[in-house]
Amino acid sequence: MGKGFFRRKVDTVLGVDINDSGIKLIELGRSSGGFSVQGYVTQALPPQAVVDGTLLDLEGVGRALQQALSRLGTSARHAAVAVAGPSVITRLIEMDAGLSDEEMAWKIQMEADQFIPYPLDEVAIDFQVQGPSTHGPQWVSVMLAACLREQVEAREAVLALAGLVPRVVDVEGFALERACRQDFASFTPGHRVDGAQWAADAQGMGVACGLALRSFAG
Repeated sequence: MGKGFFRRKVDTVLGVDINDSGIKLIELGRSSGGFSVQGYVTQALPPQAVVDGTLLDLEGVGRALQQALSRLGTSARHAAVAVAGPSVITRLIEMDAGLSDEEMAWKIQMEADQFIPYPLDEVAIDFQVQGPSTHGPQWVSVMLAACLREQVEAREAVLALAGLVPRVVDVEGFALERACRQDFASFTPGHRVDGAQWAADAQGMGVACGLALRSFAG
């Protein structure tokens, strides 16, 4: 799947939340002092460009993202984006703690048809070890994430249309969960950001922030 649902670490990234109603774009930086909001914007989409998380008008979404980037005034090009909608499948499974990442990947591919109701050659799959299982030290809990490959490719295509490089392909639900664990209003506003306005807007930028934060998680 390339970029994966759980990938990459950078120091400055764009969180790109593409949903049915519009685009929410944030530039998040990291330093020894914590996280900083370098800028953020929202941008409307053409009607029916995105429906139930599926991108139907790639060129329209790409143009809207270009407009958002122009308004943001950033030179950052590394982006994190999320898949969403009914084709996205997540499942927590138990695996042998002694397996390497390569062995886990092979085993998941061999057994994926138990969890995924689509032809496996049409599906993007990724996984992340969550930690020790409650069922005993010989097991670990592993989060499996999968969706139709075309959903990942559509988002990568939109980023490319806007001149962005995909660093993370996450699951929207994971980004939202990550967002709920953060006090975004406490992030340091950059010189282009009004601190009081950010405090008011932060909650609505949660998914975009959650996406950017995933890039810093390693």
